[in-house]
Amino acid sequence: MAAFFAENLAPIMFASLIVVLLIGYPVAFALAFVGFVFGFIGIEMGLLPINLFQAIPDRIFGQMSNETLLAIPFFTFMGLILQRSGMAEALLDTIGQLFGPVRGGIAFAVIFVGAILAATTGVVAASVISMGLISLPIMLRYGYDRRIATGAIAASGTLAQIIPPSLVLIILADQLGRSVGDMYKGAMVPALMLVAAYAAYIVVVSIISPQKVPALPPEARTLRGWKLLGRVLTSLVPPLVLIFLVLGTIFFGIATPTEGGAMGSVGALVLAAMNRRLTMDLLRQSLYSTARLSAFVLFILLGARVFSLTFYGVDGHVWVEHLMTSIPGGVIGFLIVANLLVFFLAFLLDYFELAFIIIPLLAPVAEAMGIDLIWFGVMLAINMQTSFMHPPFGFSLYFLRSVAPTRPYRDKLTGATIQPVTSGQIYMGAVPFLAIQLVMVVMVLSFPQLVTHYKSGAAEVDPASIQLNVPMPGATPYGAAPAPSFGAPAAPAPSFAPPAPPSFGAPSQ
Repeated sequence: MAAFFAENLAPIMFASLIVVLLIGYPVAFALAFVGFVFGFIGIEMGLLPINLFQAIPDRIFGQMSNETLLAIPFFTFMGLILQRSGMAEALLDTIGQLFGPVRGGIAFAVIFVGAILAATTGVVAASVISMGLISLPIMLRYGYDRRIATGAIAASGTLAQIIPPSLVLIILADQLGRSVGDMYKGAMVPALMLVAAYAAYIVVVSIISPQKVPALPPEARTLRGWKLLGRVLTSLVPPLVLIFLVLGTIFFGIATPTEGGAMGSVGALVLAAMNRRLTMDLLRQSLYSTARLSAFVLFILLGARVFSLTFYGVDGHVWVEHLMTSIPGGVIGFLIVANLLVFFLAFLLDYFELAFIIIPLLAPVAEAMGIDLIWFGVMLAINMQTSFMHPPFGFSLYFLRSVAPTRPYRDKLTGATIQPVTSGQIYMGAVPFLAIQLVMVVMVLSFPQLVTHYKSGAAEVDPASIQLNVPMPGATPYGAAPAPSFGAPAAPAPSFAPPAPPSFGAPSQ
């Protein structure tokens, strides 16, 4: 029994983590608990060095000194300031008036405002709750089908997962050891395609069943002509300018993601002050929520470091690599299985848990197989969106359920009695948008250039074209005798650096 346990410590450790998570323990503590328990077991069985856990302080210091992760509190603070300063309400009202005469106009407004909020808040909960509170009563008032209305709101909120400056993309870039800027560039085209696909679905519904997505009645179109133009200039243009300044400076290499996030936070404060919404209470609430989310992410990350220290110590990465590389179909087989694994685990784990637990196990295998890790990360980021839309476990559906009416109420404007929205209607509304997300995963898998365009401006060097010219002994620097050329490829220069200490963590790039 002891021999079997020793030979299969890695899979037993991974299975134990899943069991502890299913019991309901917080993720950060579950990761650290399993890491410590199996670390001590491995030490007692002689499988791990007795000084294994002496590496923990270095690993914690390495995470605390990681400047890339500073982008998380900056972008979170920016989003909370904008969301709580009334920007979402102003955007929905403005774009709703623009699309008012069109069938499905409010649904289009929800999708496009969801995309803008995703590019400013980066937090799914904030987007879904804001849109649910503001747009759902309007859609119910004018006779929208409840499944279309709730599905559009829940799905547009999940765009915060994939549209930069997504927090998930920051974490994935850190876990994959790749540039956040490259991750943002690679994700932009699939993100815009996803927005277009959502809008196309509304177009199809408006053609097949126009009664499900009616246009705004004339009496509800309160803004016309120059009033509408003025509202566009005051409500729509400022956040778009802020998005361009933040993301543009990151894309063009002018600022790092951390610097862009800091600039976005200052810009959000300026916009809130311009709208006369900047108060001490707003600052206090936003700072508290930012600190809470940042601490949540950091503790999960530290717990993951403890887990990975032991898991890599018992050669868990070797077990995962052998398991995944033995899948039939080579690279395509691995990608299909990896996406299926993430899809089904998304029923049980949220995107932070997936990013910290699953991605470090899959990334070394993907890199060993020659897979572009930016492409791989963007593909899995789109896949992880489904964790918010899975009926009945999706967090986006929970967020919407918390603000959707649960009992009949009288509409303040029309005086009509509005029936409640059932959980079944929310779940059914999520299914078409969930299917769209999965189709987008297949698109990115089938057409890597949708993501790999991020490398288009990079200079590429062919190793076969490199030549090493060494002067002959005794030749002067300006002598006429040419130095002989040794053909490509050139052998690498010998390194005299001392060997790096063994690492039990995820391999750095």
